[in-house]
Amino acid sequence: MCGGLVSYLRMCNYDTASAGDRGIEADDDLLALARAEGRTLLTRDVQLASRSDDAILLESREVEDQLRELAATGLDLSLADEPAFCGRCNGPLTTVSETASTPEYAPDGAATTVWRCQDCGQHFWRGSHWDRVAATLARVTDAAHTDDQSGTFQ
Repeated sequence: MCGGLVSYLRMCNYDTASAGDRGIEADDDLLALARAEGRTLLTRDVQLASRSDDAILLESREVEDQLRELAATGLDLSLADEPAFCGRCNGPLTTVSETASTPEYAPDGAATTVWRCQDCGQHFWRGSHWDRVAATLARVTDAAHTDDQSGTFQ
């Protein structure tokens, strides 16, 4: 129910596991995995959140509003200078050599920095998607800072 947050959090260098990616549906299995891996559980499910010592309950259905809620908790939502996690599968990223070939969909590594996921092989670079995410995070964090100064939270 919070799957839209996954790529944003990964782009901010958070090691972000998704129940959907892992094929987990049962609450007990999700709680056990979060405990075993030392993860904070993000959920909109009040009962599920109440069963975890380390959970953040989100109220909104919209991703941008959920990001505002996370920013209001103090979570740093800054894009990583050197991304570490694949936006698709959460695998580790490595920088592609300037002389290495890249797939047709990716820019030339000599022209821009490109990263490759060691697990799924997906390539990433700072392009229009990066710019859109940066703009969204700027709106979210600006709103969170404004709210902090006024003493109210969204």
